[in-house]
Amino acid sequence: MVLLSENGDNGLDDGALTAALKKSLDGKKLRKVLLLPPDYTRMYSGAGKIAAIYYKLLKDTCEVDVMPALGTHEPMSAKECEAFFEGAIPYEKLLVHNWRTEVVKIGEVPGAFVSEVSEGRSTAKIDVEVNKRIMDPSYDLIISAGQVVPHEVVGMANYSKNIFVGCGGYSMINSSHMLSVRWGIERLMGKDFSPVRKVFDYAEEHFLKSVPLLYVLTVTTTKNDAAQIRGLYIGRDRALFEQAVSLSQELNLIKVDKPLKKVVVYLDPREFKSTWLGNKAIYRVKMAIARGGELIVLAPGVRKFGEDEGNDALIRKYGYVGQEKVLHLMETQEDLGKNMSAAAHLIHGSSDGKFTITYCTKELSEAEVRGVAFEYRPYDEAAKQYDIGKLKDGYNTVGGEEIYYISNPALGLWTT
Repeated sequence: MVLLSENGDNGLDDGALTAALKKSLDGKKLRKVLLLPPDYTRMYSGAGKIAAIYYKLLKDTCEVDVMPALGTHEPMSAKECEAFFEGAIPYEKLLVHNWRTEVVKIGEVPGAFVSEVSEGRSTAKIDVEVNKRIMDPSYDLIISAGQVVPHEVVGMANYSKNIFVGCGGYSMINSSHMLSVRWGIERLMGKDFSPVRKVFDYAEEHFLKSVPLLYVLTVTTTKNDAAQIRGLYIGRDRALFEQAVSLSQELNLIKVDKPLKKVVVYLDPREFKSTWLGNKAIYRVKMAIARGGELIVLAPGVRKFGEDEGNDALIRKYGYVGQEKVLHLMETQEDLGKNMSAAAHLIHGSSDGKFTITYCTKELSEAEVRGVAFEYRPYDEAAKQYDIGKLKDGYNTVGGEEIYYISNPALGLWTT
């Protein structure tokens, strides 16, 4: 099923959305359903509303479990649950996915296949791990909801990524992140059929056929700080994902007319509490920034580096020191070598000397920020110069200087 907004950037209204989701359940005899929405870090995906509607449609007639696809992220808070699911899903109903302890191995992607799709850049087999609940035969239906948008690891987010990363395990997450590094982030962002996506396709085809999965994919933009669902794609067929990719490439890829000398990015404190997430300010704009340019990240809510204690410790220990140094550290430092997703994150979060990155924080000290190889500026000082209440997305003039402003880096990909 495909439903496109007829109201342009106003998106689908709640009535049309509810009718489509209700239709997707027609003819299904359901006793037990598992909902796999994203977490609050995808607050503009429209998937929180979708999960809320499904929950209301199903809760009186069958058992409904809700497990946010956290990946490596920290669990949602009660406040985030209330806001994201519009008060429809009780906080105590949320199951917490643990990517280190709650997964089962369901197969392997052969090294020969990995080598083929990566043109020999990676040759090791990849273990396919998912949360144990996904393989629970008591579920009559598993609904995976999320947004298709440019992504730094897989190229275009969602579809089976929600299963293999969002609900995936330590080995799968590590291997897929490092595969993206070896292929090159600039080569895959905003594109389908990356080596990582081909690995996920292999795993979907070979190991999930017996799982009663239903993908509910959105393509969104924002208006007045609210998500507008411009396209809704419901089904299991990969062709639906490809249609969503096409619309996202049209709406979420922003091409600038020249390399940008100074970019200012704001990280909404409701959504970005770590550099693990906040470095979207780097990933999503690095292809648009001029050599010798400057990236200023206004990060009032960033209070840590990693989403969990293990990754936070690794980031503090090694820092965003560039690809060459990180790859060398992986060979010489056992703790980093065993945590490829953290190593990949460190590589993705560096400009490799192309441009400077200044984090402007309230809750992280200057010593902490400089300790991971970023430049530092106090948030209040930077926010006074770059007033987000006055800036508009795109080109602005501040103090006689041209800057390019981005209010939310999670919503797109900027490139020349």
